[in-house]
Amino acid sequence: MKRNRDDRRDNVDRIQKNINHTIGNIEAAEELIQETDDPKIRKDLKEKNSRRMDALNGMKEEIKDEAWDKKQGYQD
Repeated sequence: MKRNRDDRRDNVDRIQKNINHTIGNIEAAEELIQETDDPKIRKDLKEKNSRRMDALNGMKEEIKDEAWDKKQGYQD
């Protein structure tokens, strides 16, 4: 059985799509935070956004690595 090679050609685009989606979620949550009077909902949304920001930082590092590897031709 032949093993499929890891096709990383679209990783940069995929990560960028995830970054854009996460930013959109952060912005939507920020709007909800401004609109709600419920302190529990505000707290929950702020906590989610904090986790999203952590994830964004990780994705930004990952996209840098993938962009570098792509530029280098994904050499092993």
